[in-house]
Amino acid sequence: MSTSIDYFDYIRIGIASPERILKWSFGEITKPETINYRTLKPERDGLFCERIFGPSKDWECYCGKYKRVRHKGIICERCGVEVTDSKVRRHRMGHIKLAAPVTHIWFLKGIPSYLGLLLDMSLKDLEQVIYFNSYIVLNPGESEFKKTQLLSEEEYENYALENENTKLEVGIGAEAIKQLLSEIDLATLTEGIKDELASVGSSIQKRAKLIKRLRLFESLASSNTNPSSMVMDVLPVTPPDLRPMVQLDGGRFATSDLNDLYRRVINRNNRLQRLLEMGAPEIIVRNEKRMLQEAVDALIDNGRRGRTVIGPNNRPLKSLSNIIEGKQGRFRQNLLGKRVDYSGRSVIVVGPRLKLNQCGLPKEMALELFKPFVVNKLIERSIVQNIKSAKKKIERAENVVWDVLEEVIDGHPVMLNRAPTLHRLGIQAFEPVLVEGRAIQLHPLVCSAFNADFDGDQMAVHVPLSIESQTEARMLMLATNNILLPATGKPVITPSQDMVLGIYYLTINPHENSKVERYFVNFDDAIAAYEAGVVSLHSKICVRDEKGERIETTPGRIMFNQAVSAAILSA
Repeated sequence: MSTSIDYFDYIRIGIASPERILKWSFGEITKPETINYRTLKPERDGLFCERIFGPSKDWECYCGKYKRVRHKGIICERCGVEVTDSKVRRHRMGHIKLAAPVTHIWFLKGIPSYLGLLLDMSLKDLEQVIYFNSYIVLNPGESEFKKTQLLSEEEYENYALENENTKLEVGIGAEAIKQLLSEIDLATLTEGIKDELASVGSSIQKRAKLIKRLRLFESLASSNTNPSSMVMDVLPVTPPDLRPMVQLDGGRFATSDLNDLYRRVINRNNRLQRLLEMGAPEIIVRNEKRMLQEAVDALIDNGRRGRTVIGPNNRPLKSLSNIIEGKQGRFRQNLLGKRVDYSGRSVIVVGPRLKLNQCGLPKEMALELFKPFVVNKLIERSIVQNIKSAKKKIERAENVVWDVLEEVIDGHPVMLNRAPTLHRLGIQAFEPVLVEGRAIQLHPLVCSAFNADFDGDQMAVHVPLSIESQTEARMLMLATNNILLPATGKPVITPSQDMVLGIYYLTINPHENSKVERYFVNFDDAIAAYEAGVVSLHSKICVRDEKGERIETTPGRIMFNQAVSAAILSA
């Protein structure tokens, strides 16, 4: 099987035209049914139709005439289902052909309202037209009205009775908005706005609005987008395996909220089609069109406008917007938040005995992270002959495995990341040290850079694989190379809390004005006396320093000075 890699420079998200939606689609959905509750098979032309979305079972058509992979690619002449892998139900889309155009609520109710910017209308006026409360002037003809002016039902009827040949054209609903959008000439309007900007004067509000409109027109022109695509004639339907329906133990079914929202749209759309075919009165047709608009609004963003659609247990139904937005949404949770190899996650605890550039890595976690390296080293040393026997040794956690692991991690940095990574110090490199337990040990001084504390915070570990990435981690990301904040240049690694308190307690001299308790020849004798309990940490003592001069101090201060001197000499 040949695999090809498609390289690309960027991904652009744009407005899908009706032609593009039809190109994506594998068939039209005309029925609101999902599955047959007797046979438990998807209904034809319904929301789970196998003819449109592909077979529910691998390499098997709906009627069972064709089974097994040898019939791959055949479309069954009896049921019309293609014999293929059932995974296609995760990406094949369908469509609903709408009986009347509907506006996309993102472009209507977004901030700013893009439909409002395009037509230079307020959101309130747009809603009056779209939800069938007011007429909008499409072509004033010879009348005194202006284009896009709103007229109430009464105003329009009175004017139509009094004036017959004014060639006035009015519209209502999303159809009227679509007509106005299709008449927009982006190039002409862009030039007009530029001229207006030159003569607008000092009004900040007017200038800001004109700049917003100009940006929108230029963006639409550069992406070759037709503004009328903001009003939909065709509604795309997501693949069925992304809105599943599962049978529970008691014979009942649990279903995705999207299925209920799609069902409302299909029911209202079918009812509107029947009313149009019957030639129903205009008032009934309009009411049905408004209900269709509201059903599509709820599907795209439930609760953004009007009453929130709730399910059988009084819970708001999750719309497409709810599914993709936020921390638990499709992008952040499923696409960006995928688990990756050579990474782990655990709770952090303090490791005061670690060096600044070290982190304590639990042994089991380290073995899993560095498993391929350990396998390679075991084979390289001829301890095992193949990968299978190496994995067996690792599973049994033999002593030789831990020795090899120690060798593998020596000089191989790991990267620690604490979410949210708000600045570059949120991810730093450390030399791993194997520790017992299941928690990652972290030096207390690097906590402020990560904004971490030890009340249950978790951190992720990542292993740089290539020599280049290891070198970069060591040179640029090692904690000892990130002592200063990039934003201000101030030190980020500073003692705080219990460290400061400990240093204060160690060096305090409460008996400064009292008599000397003991005399010592050198510092080592003084420390030995403290360890033997002869003097306390804060006892006033007299001791000779390295030059032989007498100094009055405490055992605590001697210990502090020795620790600082040793650290400076070893640096």
